Amino acid sequence: MSANKAKNLILDHIIEILLILLVVIMSLVSSNFLTVANIMNILRNQALKGVIAFGMTMVIVSGQIDLSIGSQVALAGVIVARFCRDMPEAAGCSLTVACLVGIVVAVAVAILMGALHAFAQHKFHMPAFIVTLATLNVMYGLAGMICEGFPIANAFPQWFLKIGIGKVGVVPIPAIILIVVFLIAHFVMTYTTTGRSVYAIGGNTESARLSGIKVFKSKVIVFAAVQVMCVLAAFMHSAQVASGSYSFGKGWEVDVISSVVIGGTSMAGGIGKPWGTLMGILFMGVVINAMTILNVDIYAQYVVRGAIMAFAVLMATLQSKAKA
Repeated sequence: MSANKAKNLILDHIIEILLILLVVIMSLVSSNFLTVANIMNILRNQALKGVIAFGMTMVIVSGQIDLSIGSQVALAGVIVARFCRDMPEAAGCSLTVACLVGIVVAVAVAILMGALHAFAQHKFHMPAFIVTLATLNVMYGLAGMICEGFPIANAFPQWFLKIGIGKVGVVPIPAIILIVVFLIAHFVMTYTTTGRSVYAIGGNTESARLSGIKVFKSKVIVFAAVQVMCVLAAFMHSAQVASGSYSFGKGWEVDVISSVVIGGTSMAGGIGKPWGTLMGILFMGVVINAMTILNVDIYAQYVVRGAIMAFAVLMATLQSKAKA
């Protein structure tokens, strides 16, 4: 193997290499790190933002961005909580029926918001950054209005809570959901016409349009997908804490986008894979867990996370230059 090929191979798998090194180092430093309980804890903690990251990967690969994800988490959570709290008495139905209706409404709202983002960006050429920044505030406001400024606690049925705190053997259900969403995202982006269209649009929108790709349809799919992933994350989060609140999901945008970028997805569009995002999710999870075990100051943790994101962008730049 030539030196140039070896260099490109290392750059292509830099996150995997760093993840393995970090796991080895932490297993030597702390006997509590490489245990089943701690590994499951990492997967459970990363599952919430992780499922959103796969949807965000599709959006960023298409050349767009969605900053409203945190507010959708809050909105979906309070919608289901409000239905669970009020509908059984108002409509004379069971708590399960009320919860299912709330879930359907939350998913419908998410799809509608995704379609709205795609419509505003594609039809009116509004920057997705601005459109989703606007809806971020709108949805947070709606979430606050629905819950009237206070968390809606202990409203969910027991089966709903298992989404966040249940286990299959020793594996947390959120971890299983994370892997299932990864497999779906990987299949869509690798083996379907939709996935190929997303890459083509991110690479060159006009060329994609001229080649017959339905650009607007593809944008609706990716924007709706990330919003639906937010709803799924909202269900898991609300189930874990047994409540819905307008404050849930606040600031998640940074962590989600960080995982996607660290995984090798280009902010310019056209480049990125769900596998890379999975590695980014796991890498960030291990870093956070390691800093917690080592009792690193919380403010220092923010410095480290920011440095990691900057490093990921640097690696992506070097990788592009090496292949140019």
